[in-house]
Amino acid sequence: MSINLNHTIVNSHDKQASAEFLAGLLGLEVGKPYGPFIPVEADNGVTLDFMDSGPGPITEQHYAFLISEEEFDAVFARIKAADVPYYADPWFRRVGEINTNDGGRGAYFRDPNGHAMEILTRPYGSGA
Repeated sequence: MSINLNHTIVNSHDKQASAEFLAGLLGLEVGKPYGPFIPVEADNGVTLDFMDSGPGPITEQHYAFLISEEEFDAVFARIKAADVPYYADPWFRRVGEINTNDGGRGAYFRDPNGHAMEILTRPYGSGA
């Protein structure tokens, strides 16, 4: 039997708005509600199940999306068009820059709940 990640829960203050934010930037669809969750499914079948966590702070999580160079162009254009601040590093210090790690391109941005979202075109350790 192979082991595959099937889904993960993304805590949010407004699950619908958070799912729409991410799906809109990545060019994905927001799925139909399932119980307390609003799913956004990636092309490899993994879903991010957005769930309202109630009042109070949300612990930051990191979600990285491996995409093609062409998809990077499209997603990055949507990030810029939406005036979403982006960064070249996971510490959110290099504002308005992208990185070229491993010979690819990458960028970080935050979702409405403060989660660190990353798009990258080459897996870590895979290139120059």
